[in-house]
Amino acid sequence: MSDKYERLLDQLVQSAGWVTATELADQLGVTTRSVRSYVTAAKAAAHPLPIITASTSGYRLNREAYATFASGVRAKDSDFDTPQDRVHHLVRRLTEAPQGLDIHELADSLFVSDSTIESDLRKVKALGEDAGVSLARHGSVVSLTGSESDHRRLLSKLFHSESAQGFLELENVQREFGSDDLGPFKTDLIGMLDDQGYYVNEYGVNSVLLHVAIAVDRVLRDTRPVTNPPLPRDPEKEPVTYGLAILISTHFDVQLNDTDLDYLAKLLTTRVITPGQGQPVQEVLDNYVDPTNLELVRTVVAQVSEEYLVDLNDEAFMVRLALHLGNLVSRAQDNTFSRNPLVRSIKTSYPMIYDVAVFMASQIQRAKSITMNDDEISYIALHLGSFLERQSRREERLTVAIVCPGYYDMHTILRERIESALGAELSVEVVVTRTDVDWLDFSTDLVLTTITGKGVSERVVVIQPFLTDGDIDNIRRAITRVRRHRRRAQIKDDLLLYFSDGLFLRNQQAASEVEMIRTLGALMVERGVIDESYVEGAVERELMSSTAFTDTIAVPHAMVMSASKTSIAIAVNETPMQWGDNRVNVIALIAFSSSGRSSFQEVFDQFVEVFADRGDVLELIKRSTDFATFIEELVHIIDQ
Repeated sequence: MSDKYERLLDQLVQSAGWVTATELADQLGVTTRSVRSYVTAAKAAAHPLPIITASTSGYRLNREAYATFASGVRAKDSDFDTPQDRVHHLVRRLTEAPQGLDIHELADSLFVSDSTIESDLRKVKALGEDAGVSLARHGSVVSLTGSESDHRRLLSKLFHSESAQGFLELENVQREFGSDDLGPFKTDLIGMLDDQGYYVNEYGVNSVLLHVAIAVDRVLRDTRPVTNPPLPRDPEKEPVTYGLAILISTHFDVQLNDTDLDYLAKLLTTRVITPGQGQPVQEVLDNYVDPTNLELVRTVVAQVSEEYLVDLNDEAFMVRLALHLGNLVSRAQDNTFSRNPLVRSIKTSYPMIYDVAVFMASQIQRAKSITMNDDEISYIALHLGSFLERQSRREERLTVAIVCPGYYDMHTILRERIESALGAELSVEVVVTRTDVDWLDFSTDLVLTTITGKGVSERVVVIQPFLTDGDIDNIRRAITRVRRHRRRAQIKDDLLLYFSDGLFLRNQQAASEVEMIRTLGALMVERGVIDESYVEGAVERELMSSTAFTDTIAVPHAMVMSASKTSIAIAVNETPMQWGDNRVNVIALIAFSSSGRSSFQEVFDQFVEVFADRGDVLELIKRSTDFATFIEELVHIIDQ
């Protein structure tokens, strides 16, 4: 039950407000009755902390209570009530006992039955096989067989599997290995790398620290005498390895062997650090960049410009990406990858950037004969997003009128306060100090007023004469709403033209993502919009990385814009289907024509955004009984 209620908690963590039992059931792929049992189990596990609040509106996470619960859930050193806790404990004990452990003694020590231990050991076996370790059995004695590196890989995998939100928490590693010095060690390590002129990937540091903790722990538990002490390292030729050895000896009073030191140094150089901090681009290019990698990056950048009309032709950007590519290829050749805890948020918040990153990854994969997962793709997306953010201009300020009846200099003070707090987003065009105003006369984007009027539009925001923090929040929400309306208005007419009655399906089920893509693709092929090669391209794109950008919609598509006209074939289903790690109700196969390249960026991002709110989508599904009502509800969502 533990893993079930933890999945429920993960869903509640991602939701800002109330979530109904039906919505949770859809997201988890279970019945509402199961949802209620998971809620009961979660409450029992957290008692007396009230981590979940229930009402007629559904369920909501009490975030403060949940934070307390989550921080203490691994603090119970001797409490192994849940299967996950027991599996974790069994792996640790088995990796420390090469001679094996007796099943009956294990059951007695954990106060569970032999059958429960057998069930837990099956999970240990599955984890071990993924890490290259086998579970061997001789009578009632079980043991793990495999190399030392395989055992360490298993321990690493165990910790990462427990990190549900993607972030590996240093506190958990310290608690497990009884090492309070990992935090200071991390501080000194980052300082050393910074002094040596490296950029440090903070997202990858804790993963390497886990390997450090495992190596130190395994050495401390090994009672055999050291027969091959580590060779002295040259600080000039091997500065990272030399510094790492000094820090480990200083903080943990341990000397790792050459194999361990070289392995940890390689993890740092391929997952955490990039040279060239504070150096001119040309110097970095001359000293650190592999010319073949840079040439590949230039080729891919040119392809992105041709396919997506996105200009990435910047020397500094390409040099940084080429440096990253060198480490990426090294990891791929070792069949490892660098975890990125931001995968989900990048896909959801920046679908177009992520999609361009997938395109770039596909070209790199072909050229280098490697494979990449979502973590590696999302790091490419971070490079893209960082560059495009620096290049993009800030959104133009909205115009605003202030209505504040005259009373001494109150209106002047109010204007100054608004400009001080929101001057980067608003331009005050006029200040009206009368009470008899015609709200329809204002041509500004927003009207901020200290008086209320009858029949005012949503662009009118009522504020206090002395601006409060709540007023500022309300104004910011209005700014966001106006900008969203502008963006959606720009694509609304075009977007509606992309749909047609013949490309609309309701409650169309499929056994897999590929089957659904082929079903929607067949409708398009039949109408001459695309050919079979486009459908195969959409399947290929899907197999690279799931196109479920949100919890409600998947947007499969090929990485070429070869449709005879831009079109969307869409399936709207009351029952969600599994799509990658998500369960989605809406599947939209989108095909762009070559003439639609210029609109791809805006249309793609805004299309995903329209379907981002789960409540809106569920309402659309309920009301969309046919194509006409679907368009009617879609227009309603766009306009709101």
